[in-house]
Amino acid sequence: MEEIDKEKLPRHIAIIMDGNGRWAKKKNLNRISGHMKGVDAVREVVTACRELGIKVLTLYAFSIENWQRPKEEVDALMGLLKEYLLRECEEMLKNNIRLFAIGRLEDLPTDVRETLEATIQKTEKCDGMILNLALSYGGRSEILHAVCGIISDLKKGILKEEEIDPLLFSNYLWTRGLPDPDLLIRTSGEYRVSNFLLYQIAYTELYLTETLWPDFNREELLKAIADYQSRERRFGLTSEQINGLEV
Repeated sequence: MEEIDKEKLPRHIAIIMDGNGRWAKKKNLNRISGHMKGVDAVREVVTACRELGIKVLTLYAFSIENWQRPKEEVDALMGLLKEYLLRECEEMLKNNIRLFAIGRLEDLPTDVRETLEATIQKTEKCDGMILNLALSYGGRSEILHAVCGIISDLKKGILKEEEIDPLLFSNYLWTRGLPDPDLLIRTSGEYRVSNFLLYQIAYTELYLTETLWPDFNREELLKAIADYQSRERRFGLTSEQINGLEV
């Protein structure tokens, strides 16, 4: 078991949950079986983050591009999402977890969207941890959405051009109100960010693991956090500046 410093935890962890299909193929199962096993990993990681004291956990659950997958698989994923929300709502309330969601939520099937909205509403007063699901999400679409919102407010006179800065821009993103991720984990050994939180991860620490998502567990999470804690986050400054040796 990895030893971690509870005083230096990342405030916000984001995860690209990849490898369900490959996990299933290795075991001669269909892809949907892999997604079902992936839900178990979600439960374990959410529980571990809550127990550790992580404030925000963002999971890349379904991308805009995922709609192009076979209809049978998309339908199964939507069914698993609805089932997860219905089954876990009471657990979220019991464990003081607030549910957020980002993305083009209007793309979701009506029954799934209604279940999502109901769960968000039921947990809105929970303040122990935020579980943020990225659904029908794409980083480029999010940035374009923000740009269009700013243009609209400029035209309405609500906003002045000189007021536009990075902080204001962040308030037009779907993640407004949330801190940028400190740590981004990607499972399954892929080396790309796949259109995920493109604006928000400018200074995020990346952790890539060969572990397929269905096999990702508390121990794997602790490894990622321990690796994160071994790094020096400089945000463009020098080590000396960070350590207070320079002015």
